[in-house]
Amino acid sequence: MIKRVLILAVGIVLGMTISVVGLRVAASWNWFPSRDLSRSTGYIREVMQLVNENYVSEQSAAYPALANNAIHGMVESLDPHSEFLEAKDAEEFEEDLAGEFGGVGLQLETRQNRAVVITPVPDSPGERAGIRRGDEIVSVDGKSLEAIGGVDNVVNRLRGKAKTKVIVGVLRPSTRATFTVTLVREIIKIDSVRNAKLLPGDVGYVEITEFSEHTGEQFTKALDGLLNDGATSLVIDLRDNPGGLLDAAVDVTEPFFKKGELIVYTEGRKKSDHEEYHADLDGAPLSLPLVVLINEGTASAAEIVTGALKDTGRAVIVGERSYGKGSVQSIFDLKDGQRLRLTTARYYTPAGVTIHEKGIAPHVEVVMTADEDAKLARQRSRTDITDRKEFKARFGFEPVADRQLEVAVDLLKAQRLLSAEKGAVLTQ
Repeated sequence: MIKRVLILAVGIVLGMTISVVGLRVAASWNWFPSRDLSRSTGYIREVMQLVNENYVSEQSAAYPALANNAIHGMVESLDPHSEFLEAKDAEEFEEDLAGEFGGVGLQLETRQNRAVVITPVPDSPGERAGIRRGDEIVSVDGKSLEAIGGVDNVVNRLRGKAKTKVIVGVLRPSTRATFTVTLVREIIKIDSVRNAKLLPGDVGYVEITEFSEHTGEQFTKALDGLLNDGATSLVIDLRDNPGGLLDAAVDVTEPFFKKGELIVYTEGRKKSDHEEYHADLDGAPLSLPLVVLINEGTASAAEIVTGALKDTGRAVIVGERSYGKGSVQSIFDLKDGQRLRLTTARYYTPAGVTIHEKGIAPHVEVVMTADEDAKLARQRSRTDITDRKEFKARFGFEPVADRQLEVAVDLLKAQRLLSAEKGAVLTQ
């Protein structure tokens, strides 16, 4: 009997010991849910219930609204680039990245509280209906601008799913005539590459306003056109470019790199966050004098292009130190069309330099005032107005000199002259 009791006691002690050790191992290996997570979610639940039961407005304190607001606060307090996207915002975010949306193809601006057409997109429903530059949108689906709630809401109402109809009221100031057109929305593609032109001295110029799904192919087309027109050097204008898709930045950079060369890489907390992006184009890289224009508004994917070209000595950088947004945002799908945009890694240039919160310093610094920056941004967006008097009448100032672009062109001209002189010396 005593022996059985001893065996039973030893078994209990061993069992308790194994259980304690097992619990410690399980906790260290995260087999059980985190206690901190359980405690924190329990506390949030307690506060949500307290607010729901006691706040003066029952509707504002409904659990779905409280949950959404809590997620907004939690994610968006981490950094300026992480955000919780509710269904509508997630859809608009996708449209921005794709560089296309459902709409009627009218670019609008606000002028004295009027919605004025800058230009209709070529071969869009708006253009085919005869809407012209300078026309005013006075109603959408029978509702006036005042009823809609202002010019900003006009854009939202003109956008919509492809193949749906919208009735647009138009005023033509030149004749004071008003008319109504019924437009069927289509997928409208946005050009992120614009103003491609040949400057004096055979200097090619192209501006990239953002990096979306179609930026790579648009840049290749613009570049081919400039080379066919006789460009012997190139200026890539990335001023006020907020960035966009990493793949699009790689596509723009590739023509200047040998196949297999490193363009950019990422590092994060996980091994899977380490990714390297190499040039993948066959054939010899494009070799011509190159200047990249940047300013404080140059960020993210635009900084990736700048950093890769600077690190490898393929371009001279002119302007001001860039913004310094070198973080990678990953998209996580949530329920009901909602999404989480979360910072998960950092970008690094080929030389291993982080862009984040540092930016990229130009080789040649040309500082513009805030007033000059604002005016130049307007000028670059409205190259359709070539008459200086008309421009001043429209925007209240005469076009200003683009000192950064002037320096870029002078550098390229100087490089061409030096190359010519070197060639002459070698042939003597």
